[in-house]
Amino acid sequence: MNPCTCTATHDGRRVVLTGGPGAGKSAVLELARLFFCHHVRRLPEAAGILFGGHFPRNGRPDIRRASQRAIYHVQVELESTTTVENAAMVICDRGTPDGSAYWVGGGTLWDAVGTTQAAELARYHGVIHLRTPTASAYNNDNPLRIESHDEARAIDALIAEAWAGHPRYFEVPATDDFLGKAAHALQHLRVLMPECCRKQVRSLSSL
Repeated sequence: MNPCTCTATHDGRRVVLTGGPGAGKSAVLELARLFFCHHVRRLPEAAGILFGGHFPRNGRPDIRRASQRAIYHVQVELESTTTVENAAMVICDRGTPDGSAYWVGGGTLWDAVGTTQAAELARYHGVIHLRTPTASAYNNDNPLRIESHDEARAIDALIAEAWAGHPRYFEVPATDDFLGKAAHALQHLRVLMPECCRKQVRSLSSL
């Protein structure tokens, strides 16, 4: 992260980086660390924390619903940890609405955790949706990624539905040129950050 001369008190606006499996979120988050100032914080993916810690994961609907309830609560608490750090912008690796794309049967995720889709969309200042790549560019090397390319594309479409209606929804199309895709996403992130820290962004032309 780059130093920043800004001494303003920030509101810690939350911005979500989302997308179907294999969309490139992790790589874009790492690039954000390199290009943005230290007032831009990044949060890890709640699902990665849970599944990396061996939370049960299989195709049974009751287990899938349990995992999404757990992910929701971990996500909310993760976001709460940034309120005391004077962050200008918090980049979340997925947001709470993503869970509805993975929910199966038994009513809705929002009923299960006592909230509404509108309330969850309002948690975030903006959302950038990286679309799942083509089959030839789909990377399944991540041990926590269990989806086939077809499954990843189906989830990606449901994620788009989950965020429909957000006033600052930006889509980054799938492309075989990942650096171009990453630059596109970083530019959206730059626009969403406060002006005081936007001035500190390193030139994206080096991508």
